[in-house]
Amino acid sequence: MQNKKGLPLLLLTSFIWGTAFVAQRKGMEYIGPFTFNGIRCLIGALFLVPLVVFTVKFARKAGADDPAALGNYNSRRSLMVGGILCGLLMFTASSLQQYGMVFTTAGKAGFITAMYIIIVPILGLFIGKKVRPILWLCVALAIAGLFLLTMKEDLTVSPGDLLVLACALFFSLHILVIDHYTVRTNAVGLSAVQLLITGILSIPCIIIFEKVDWDMVMECAIPILYAGVMSCGVAYTLQIVAQKFTEPTLASLVLSLESVFAVLAGVVVLGEVISMRELTGCILMFVAIILAQLPEKKLVNK
Repeated sequence: MQNKKGLPLLLLTSFIWGTAFVAQRKGMEYIGPFTFNGIRCLIGALFLVPLVVFTVKFARKAGADDPAALGNYNSRRSLMVGGILCGLLMFTASSLQQYGMVFTTAGKAGFITAMYIIIVPILGLFIGKKVRPILWLCVALAIAGLFLLTMKEDLTVSPGDLLVLACALFFSLHILVIDHYTVRTNAVGLSAVQLLITGILSIPCIIIFEKVDWDMVMECAIPILYAGVMSCGVAYTLQIVAQKFTEPTLASLVLSLESVFAVLAGVVVLGEVISMRELTGCILMFVAIILAQLPEKKLVNK
């Protein structure tokens, strides 16, 4: 019964994240990547402030020893250290993603970014975490899918594809850092701090590499607001609420549908066309992502 409460919210979360790739692509038609990322992250941080205040007050009523209450030195320290580290990684990953999307399609960017689901457990090997044998099959399928998705007729890779792949690596590190700090401090506060740090880091890059035209910013106000409020603010909040009612494996499976929504949104909204070769690559990567998250017992039984 609990899963039924969380699944609709998780489905909506994956829809928002997937369609946000289109908002990012549209925003890049008017302003630079640092400007887009900086503004949307600051908007997202501002949006989360009331939620942070509410969750901290609620946690303090629950008990002073609750890490979410920020009632002790270690919790506050974890919030700042974790928030800064997450912000640095998020800034790097999102910047690579934004630049990559200048040279690739929204659908391809969505699928390649989803490689973090497979990269994360591989990186876990370096910190002593065991990897299930099925994961190596997933890696092989993902590599095959990535080859079909990114390689052109002359066997070259688009610069945008490589940038988005690098983005997936940094998002993988980002996920591992969040995994370490989220149990040590307020989760929503951690998100707000990382968004604030990402927005602040974007400012000097905007000054150095880009020239802000506020008329152009206003022209793409809808994509910025969608990416800031919906993707950074609403979707993250929905994920937190939904996962209270959904077991982690099922939650990650539903959230991985953001890649499918990214492809569909690219076709419907932007009029992008994918070839049969690229479609095959998408399917292989999607299968790899699903297999990587299925419980081991179900795989053994089969």
